[in-house]
Amino acid sequence: MNASTKTILHLDGLAQAELIRKKEIKPEELLELSIQALERLNPQLNAVITPMYDHARKAIEDGLPEGPFKGVPFLLKDLLAFYKGVRSTAGSKLLMGYVADHDSTLTARYKKAGLVIMGKTNLPEFGILPTTESEAFGAAHNPWNLDHTTGGSSGGSAAAVAARIVAMAHANDGGGSIRIPAACCGLFGLKPTRGRNPSGPLFTEYMGGLVMEHIVSRSVRDSATMLDATAGYEPGDPYNAPAFAGTFADQVGKATGKLKIGFSHGTPLGTPLNAEASKAQKDALLLCQKLGHEVVEMPLPITMSGEKLVELFTLIWATGATVNLGMMKQMMGIEPHPSMVEPLTWAMYEISQKTTAMDLELAKMGLQTLVREVGRAFEGIDVWLSPTLAEPPVKLGEMKQNPENPLAPFQRAALFAPYTAIFNLTGQPAASVPLFWTEGGLPIGIQIVGKFGDEATLIRLASQMEQEMPWADKLPPVVA
Repeated sequence: MNASTKTILHLDGLAQAELIRKKEIKPEELLELSIQALERLNPQLNAVITPMYDHARKAIEDGLPEGPFKGVPFLLKDLLAFYKGVRSTAGSKLLMGYVADHDSTLTARYKKAGLVIMGKTNLPEFGILPTTESEAFGAAHNPWNLDHTTGGSSGGSAAAVAARIVAMAHANDGGGSIRIPAACCGLFGLKPTRGRNPSGPLFTEYMGGLVMEHIVSRSVRDSATMLDATAGYEPGDPYNAPAFAGTFADQVGKATGKLKIGFSHGTPLGTPLNAEASKAQKDALLLCQKLGHEVVEMPLPITMSGEKLVELFTLIWATGATVNLGMMKQMMGIEPHPSMVEPLTWAMYEISQKTTAMDLELAKMGLQTLVREVGRAFEGIDVWLSPTLAEPPVKLGEMKQNPENPLAPFQRAALFAPYTAIFNLTGQPAASVPLFWTEGGLPIGIQIVGKFGDEATLIRLASQMEQEMPWADKLPPVVA
């Protein structure tokens, strides 16, 4: 082993894979370094809830495929991404004993890329909240400040990557759950276009098409290369993203040309914007101008009120997020009870129980008006830019469960993350780029949003930003 342990764990995934290809380190040696880092840091972070060391060692022993990330340690978020023979809890005590009997298609593609899957990460119950603080597993802690949230719902994945335990980790996003933890933990997080990555074989139209899956990473090139490895239609998928001629990896470092970048000063919901987040947006726009792009003020043309938007989104979200309880009742004859889940989850379940099929269809139709409005607006711009969040990472406990007012955490979440869910509705690609930090040392992400099917422009722009304002060498206190 020629490179120091610290140097190796601080590299991105492609650089680690290159060391393996050059035989400067063996896959089993790299795995043990990641395991040592996890054992050292997880008591502080609570990022990983299911270690899979034996599975990882056996995968190496059996021989790894010749993929772009051959031998690189990796973590799965414990939601949707099944791994045969390993429990899949969705962050809930309700599913603590459920063991997957198959690999998800995405898991199989991760394995084919050569990744060594060594554990599953912490998340809020059923991925409902943008903070990782479940009753089942406890809070994940932000490596930049242990008193603050990692974001959610892919909070455990983001904490592990930021802490240099692994170079990248699986994440999924139904309302911002890739971009929010990426912003909170100082990472790059790309939510792909709807239908770009597969969701099978079990799931098809999960949450009405709101959810997209990918990774959080420390480099743009890892994210782009991983998208090449996992993207593509699976028979039975309800959506299929527009084909891209070429590879996403080739877009890294490629000239963007002069882009037209839209922005607005307020939040889409008309809610407050923190001064540090507002300053970060202004500085990001100045950066774009410095890079040669045109910046134009363009509020998203949403005619629906913020209150109505939250109401309709909550109805769809509640139905999808609590489908496990409905399946219990339908398939196993078990009557759901409030003691099985957290107060917010039960409140969402009650909303879904009172929702008729007609209510759900009318909500979808109402939100489709928004989708059309936003889609038309993007005909005049290449990218839309905003803060990822309306404020820096909040302290743990600000979205705690409240039996007296069970919807209170979800209402607080809307103030924290008013920018992200709109682009789950539209299905457009969107990324959080880690450009800024507060005076207190907490990350502030900048969201860039592309046209439907156009991850390539986002990758080129994010790569340009990464070159101009590198972030990979910034280390959180638990590592530095």
